[in-house]
Amino acid sequence: MLRALQLLLVVCSIAIVGLASHRQASASDSVAPWAPRLGDESVVYVRIGMVITAEGGACRGIEGTTPVPIEWPEQQVEIIDEDVSAHVDRVSYRMVGGTVQQMLVRVPFLAAGDEARTVVTFEVRRRAVVEPETTAELIVPASRDLENLVRLYLRPSKGIESTNRRIKQQAREVSEGQQTAWQKVEAIYDWVRDNVEYVDGPFKGALRALRDGDGDCEELSSLFIAMCRAEGIPARTVWVPGHCYPEFYLHDAEGNGFWFPCQAAGSREFGAMQETRPILQKGDNFRDPDRPREAQRYVSEFLTGAGGKPKVRFIREVVNEP
Repeated sequence: MLRALQLLLVVCSIAIVGLASHRQASASDSVAPWAPRLGDESVVYVRIGMVITAEGGACRGIEGTTPVPIEWPEQQVEIIDEDVSAHVDRVSYRMVGGTVQQMLVRVPFLAAGDEARTVVTFEVRRRAVVEPETTAELIVPASRDLENLVRLYLRPSKGIESTNRRIKQQAREVSEGQQTAWQKVEAIYDWVRDNVEYVDGPFKGALRALRDGDGDCEELSSLFIAMCRAEGIPARTVWVPGHCYPEFYLHDAEGNGFWFPCQAAGSREFGAMQETRPILQKGDNFRDPDRPREAQRYVSEFLTGAGGKPKVRFIREVVNEP
């Protein structure tokens, strides 16, 4: 079963990397001086899964989902171990929105008081991203030149109100007069960091952050993304354990696309990233099959079942050793 899961994960990961951008060159094999480059590698292990207990009577038709890391140019992923109890009928994987992979766990029947356990250990090799040698050749891509998956990151999403008049006006004022696409994005980046104070708290979105002048990593990232989108620059959220940061997308003259990360909250890193925590998902506008009525900023865990009251403890822990 482990070999089958590994093969499925590799196939899904290859598919997602291929879909992730419009003619996007991998940072690892690109030689263009304006392309992102890969730096030092770090290795961590992530245990992800769920422990389900039947409370209040027997439970039937239990299905649980949880996001798992996938491969990106700066990240390689391999399943190295799995712990699956006899009650679990099936463990499978599916893609959501092109940039998230979910683990699906199915338990047909669980007697009262019984427990079903599924924990998969992933080896994640994460590379730093190094700023390109030169940026003058990079341009803002025309919307018509983008594939649908990239064009999605020009639209507003929950808490990223890129069509709001105030956000559009602020983005235009900040980026006006900049000579290159890189300078335009960097001007937005520096303005957000200079004008939004870091204050930890519940998510309130880009517009509130602009009005209040404060917010945490989600607000700073969302406002930067919203202002980029308002100026026609694709941008999206990158989620790692306990943190998020944005990345933006530019073309070269031949239409090759590149995603560049930046650290909205914390140390100043623009077009580069020293972050070593595993990437859990990228994006901020998902239609999760488990919750199809409302778009999700982040694909979180989910459990459903009939009969008694299935209780679940979701597991996601990063460790240095498997």
